[in-house]
Amino acid sequence: MATAAQGYYELYRGTSIGLALADTLDDLISSRRIEPQLAMRIMQNFDQSIASVLGEKVKARMSFKAHLDTYRFCDEVWTFVIKDVKFKLDNGQFVEAERVKIVACQSKEKQQ
Repeated sequence: MATAAQGYYELYRGTSIGLALADTLDDLISSRRIEPQLAMRIMQNFDQSIASVLGEKVKARMSFKAHLDTYRFCDEVWTFVIKDVKFKLDNGQFVEAERVKIVACQSKEKQQ
């Protein structure tokens, strides 16, 4: 999660690109090509960069209908689990899913 010094959530580290970056950094540390402190700084830069790019560059929209299964609010983070989800994408396509987990955090700009 975000700390005062860090300022960004680590949500995107679990994505395929975040996991690939972490694996690559682990390999570089194992082969003694970089120090662990540098890898930590790179991951923090990744957290900041991906949050900024997704917030500024992605303009796609969608809507969905679903049944709310569970929800919780902890440490300024909302988590929702919804079932029988029907997504309508901005290009008119429909996508269905049995279960979806949504994690919602306040953006950095609104935290200040």
